[in-house]
Amino acid sequence: MNTPLIGSAIIGQSGGPSAVINASAYGVIKTALESEYITKVYGANHGIRGVLDDRLMIMDEEDPKELEKMLYTPSSALGSCRYKIADPDYDDTDFRRILEIFKKYNVRYFFYNGGNDSMDTCNKISKYMARVGYDCRVIGVPKTIDNDLYGTDHCPGFSSAAKYIATSFMEVSRDCHVYDTGMITIIECMGRHAGWLTAAAALANLTGDGPDLIYLPERDFDMDQFISDVKRTYEATGKCLVAVSEGVHYADGSFVSEAKTSGTDGFGHAQLGGLASRLASVVKASTGAKVRGIELSLLQRCAAHCASGTDIEESFNSGRVAVESALAGHTDKMVGFRCTRDENGYKCSYELFNLSDVANTEQKVPQEWINEAGNGVTRGFIDYCLPLIAGETSMVKKNGLPDFVQLKKVFAE
Repeated sequence: MNTPLIGSAIIGQSGGPSAVINASAYGVIKTALESEYITKVYGANHGIRGVLDDRLMIMDEEDPKELEKMLYTPSSALGSCRYKIADPDYDDTDFRRILEIFKKYNVRYFFYNGGNDSMDTCNKISKYMARVGYDCRVIGVPKTIDNDLYGTDHCPGFSSAAKYIATSFMEVSRDCHVYDTGMITIIECMGRHAGWLTAAAALANLTGDGPDLIYLPERDFDMDQFISDVKRTYEATGKCLVAVSEGVHYADGSFVSEAKTSGTDGFGHAQLGGLASRLASVVKASTGAKVRGIELSLLQRCAAHCASGTDIEESFNSGRVAVESALAGHTDKMVGFRCTRDENGYKCSYELFNLSDVANTEQKVPQEWINEAGNGVTRGFIDYCLPLIAGETSMVKKNGLPDFVQLKKVFAE
């Protein structure tokens, strides 16, 4: 394998936050700081924007004990962004600027922590550096609660969000059943094209407190069938709890969400929302029952108080392995997970995937894990997901509240 390069490293975070994205970043930062070959470790303030704007935080200046709190701090401590860099074949302005910054700080290692679009950014930077002959090793560190990155068994952030969703459904279920009057409750979960998070609500059924019906974007949504499913359940039990992905769509591809035209993010993705409220109105008009529509929204992606211990450990390790792999000579790769679930229990190992394979490719819930009626998931999904939510956070608290990391943020000049 190639000899390690001597130079500095940059770690950046991009896209939506999660409960454990900082654990991954800490894995990178800690391992890089301990390396004899990496001369300086920088944190890009607000992702690739921080590189373009020359806003780099010197992680060497941070208190090691304070940095350790990143393991249990949600969101993106370095700052995130949703910035799409152009294809360098058409516009290389951003890439020339990135190269300028890399040369200024002798950056020989670049780590980018994010989801599909972030891996696309990582891939483009890697290819450009190779094209211009600048020796820099580029590794993607996965992050997305949507769990839709290609290749890897699952993604850092998903497990903790899944645990929060399952727990929330258990709690809401108890609330729904407290009165002797009927009630229908519809809970909207995140997931534009992949229904992993919504499917996780089914874990609550292991205790008898889960949803009666689950709808994922992997199947076309039929409003008439939906109303029929809800009516049947409500008439049989006097209650009905529904989990539905924000991205459910009709057979023609149009989103059911009434807020589908509210705008787009920096990558052109539709900003969804309002689905639970719309479905609640439709169901109320059809049944006359008391109906509640609940949107979990941002709560499900930064619930560090309910983080999975497994997720924290694997997220840290993904960052650690990224640095070790780069030092060993690998580049243009993303760290991913290979997992086994058998009579010997759950085991996770780490593997490198080509960024060109990962970038902008979505991994969806397998059809065999969705029931025939399209309103629930099978035991296969439960067996897949259950080990991922195991273990608890070791979060430290002060005055009964989480003690999140507070970075000094000393910027390079």
